Amino acid sequence: MLKVIDSAVPVACWACSVAHNDSTLFCPHCSKIQPPPESDYFQVLGLQRGFQVDLDALEREFHRLSRKVHPDRFARADENERQWSLADTALLNDAYRTLKDPLFRTEYLLKLEGAEIGEEHAGKDRKGQSDPSRVPADLLEEVFELNMQLEEMRMARSTGEIDSVLENGLVLAKKKFESLLAAVDLDLRTEWKAWDTGDAAARKTSEKSMVALLDRRRYLRNLVRDVTETLGA
Repeated sequence: MLKVIDSAVPVACWACSVAHNDSTLFCPHCSKIQPPPESDYFQVLGLQRGFQVDLDALEREFHRLSRKVHPDRFARADENERQWSLADTALLNDAYRTLKDPLFRTEYLLKLEGAEIGEEHAGKDRKGQSDPSRVPADLLEEVFELNMQLEEMRMARSTGEIDSVLENGLVLAKKKFESLLAAVDLDLRTEWKAWDTGDAAARKTSEKSMVALLDRRRYLRNLVRDVTETLGA
């Protein structure tokens, strides 16, 4: 019979057969390295699931675990342990990069909660073309005007002409969309707090708001990218 060590979902250690938490990288009984866990990044790094993360604690735990699973420490171990060391290291790197970045973390946690998030929600269809039906309603007129300006600028550039008035207009448009991006980021932070401190109903409301904000952010980011590329052409 397995001895369960503080785990709601115990798994047996391959070396000693004692059960342990399915998110740990080492058996707490015999200290042997374990295969990469299937738990989420928060569990792997010992963090409570949430949009607001203690970045100092995240970094400390990442470096602590990275030192323990470093492949150099398993150079003389058996083949399985060497492979698990590499796999656990890759898992930790992915987890750290994801949870350290606010936007990656937001998308990751929303997906864990079942939200459907993807580039297709960013105002582009699956072929990467602008889809007017996905343009945020409050930006319809500005986006229509912007697309005309972008096309005019591309045509002017193709003939070697320089239209300073058109160029200045695009620079101003870019600054406006960048300011709208900043506003979205502030709204996201508000929703992070609402989700982290709210009950189930509040969390559902915040999830819906964050999905919409991320869609808007992607669309705005695409606009900024298009203007930047056209100006720099």
